[in-house]
Amino acid sequence: MFAALLLGACSAPEPAYEPPSEPEAEAPALAPGEFPASLAAFGDGYPEAGDPCRKLGESEATSNWLSDSAALVGCPAKAEAEKLGGSIVDTVDGFFLVSIPAKAQESVHALVPGTDFNATAQISCSATEGAPLQPCEARVKRRWTTEGNALVEVTKLDGTRRAIFFEGTSPYGAESAQADGSAGWEFRVRRDDRDNIVITFGPERYVIPDAFVTGG
Repeated sequence: MFAALLLGACSAPEPAYEPPSEPEAEAPALAPGEFPASLAAFGDGYPEAGDPCRKLGESEATSNWLSDSAALVGCPAKAEAEKLGGSIVDTVDGFFLVSIPAKAQESVHALVPGTDFNATAQISCSATEGAPLQPCEARVKRRWTTEGNALVEVTKLDGTRRAIFFEGTSPYGAESAQADGSAGWEFRVRRDDRDNIVITFGPERYVIPDAFVTGG
């Protein structure tokens, strides 16, 4: 019996040789301003050269979103994507894909003749606390800073002007001065149910549509 056990042990098949598996190669880190090859990015920036977003060409990752009536743009950060006036449709490798209709593209670049403003419109405003809102002339610079922040300048009913500063569609402050007492005024913001930003700056009120700020 001992001999049989010994014979069985000797005749057991050896396990098949398996070569050691190689570790999976990690994707190379992207340099600042570099886009992954999966997005087929081209150009020097969007909407202006040097901007962090770029137009995207056709690839497996982008083909579902390409359209003859809209530009497809990729941005490395959501805040940058939201400034472009389009719709965020996907994220790929950490980049935000934005579909921008032709109308929105034109409004970002176009200027009111003879000015460096992109558009003019009437908004609702009031200059004194409790006063009813009335139409006020406004104009917007949609790329007021190199970061793409916007400036809306409102001409109040007394003819003076107030500049309000935006990041995307979020206002973050207003021009103030010691001369009119506004240097110490509180700046408050709320949103209504019609895609308007309602700004209260001291006794002043301004109702500014998102579309006016972004051109969307």
